[in-house]
Amino acid sequence: MINWQDRISLDPKILVGKPVIKGTRLAVEFVIDLLANGWTESEILQNYPKLTQEDIQACLCYASSLMKSERIYPNTILQDGLNAASG
Repeated sequence: MINWQDRISLDPKILVGKPVIKGTRLAVEFVIDLLANGWTESEILQNYPKLTQEDIQACLCYASSLMKSERIYPNTILQDGLNAASG
């Protein structure tokens, strides 16, 4: 697995601190959005020649690490309100 920290930069001076691929102004979310919209890795590399396959992999690893650390806390007040309204 690629160490995303080697390829992803977080700098408040670049894109308001959004994670970007080092040496570019391309946000991780932009690359993830391209993939989510059906772009292939080849299409991304062709359209953004500064990127490498490892950069794309680092974006996916970064997104994966965020998802793994995400915690969901149910809003019991909202749930209680919904239950009372439907009862």
